[in-house]
Amino acid sequence: MSIPWQFLWRLPLLALMLVVGLALAPGVEAQADPDREAAFAVPAVDADTWRLVRSGETGPNYRDSRFGSDYNLVNAAGQTWREIRNRWVSPFGLIAIGAMLVMIAVFYAIFGRKKLDEPRSGRKLLRWSVVERSLHWSVATLFILLALSGLNILYGKHVFHPLFGDGAWGAMIAASKQVHNYLGPIFGILLVIILAKFFLRNLPRRHDLTWFRKGGGLIGKGHVDAGFANAGEKVWYWLLVTAGLTVVVSGFVLDFPNYGQGRDTMMWANVIHAVGALGLTAVALGHIYIGTLGTEGSLEGMATGYVDEAWAKEHHNLWYEEVKDQAVAEEQIGDEAEGDSPAPRSG
Repeated sequence: MSIPWQFLWRLPLLALMLVVGLALAPGVEAQADPDREAAFAVPAVDADTWRLVRSGETGPNYRDSRFGSDYNLVNAAGQTWREIRNRWVSPFGLIAIGAMLVMIAVFYAIFGRKKLDEPRSGRKLLRWSVVERSLHWSVATLFILLALSGLNILYGKHVFHPLFGDGAWGAMIAASKQVHNYLGPIFGILLVIILAKFFLRNLPRRHDLTWFRKGGGLIGKGHVDAGFANAGEKVWYWLLVTAGLTVVVSGFVLDFPNYGQGRDTMMWANVIHAVGALGLTAVALGHIYIGTLGTEGSLEGMATGYVDEAWAKEHHNLWYEEVKDQAVAEEQIGDEAEGDSPAPRSG
């Protein structure tokens, strides 16, 4: 049987296609393997070359001309930031928060809840106005949401990703990022307002030194003097003024990267923001414990605005002496009383 001549002229074309296919095969194979792809695409780049790039050596292969001749193709500061975050910041957060939780547990096991020394009198003093309580709970709620979302961003991939997989983890980290980015500026504004409102009450006084020497009443006998805010509460206030506002400012730098701040500025802002936020979160755990489970009568003061005379006399005796004539019977306090003007305050 003879072969049609129309088929013969196609043989060279088929052979050419086979040769081209074989020539392209290494490139296709390299695309399936990132390491081989890099070697195939840029065979001249080796470890020595990357060391030169990182060191800042000049040359046509080491620079990116988009931002001028002094811009590194590889920013070595990025690796420095990564090492600081992984080797120092992340462990610091775990140690600080973990140590505070252990301290709270040990303290509770030894001392238990601090109950009132005297029975409740049934007479109440207005301590917190509606505006003050609204500010406190707004700032506290935002702080908790920001703390949880920030912890998830920093540590969540080690906990939730292995448990729930890519889909759930992706949704969690996306939600955490949105919560952190959008609620952060609101928290910053409200924090400035509440710090300004409570400034005079938290100025240091001579009796604060005695409060520290006696460990807030744990050392020695008798109650320690305290005005509207005791020395421990003042420490928390001034931590919010210093570390808190530092966290807010660094957060604004990260949240609004369109005001000229460079990459290095953003990286250092990230480190400062993380260290400050982790430290505040650890101290906040102690503040929350003292104001809830740790001390009888403290939470109801921030919940209703009123505290019992026995509580005021025991924990804030100097303030009590100034406002004791304004005490009212508990049964006289109606729902509308929460809108009354607060009693005079003492620092």
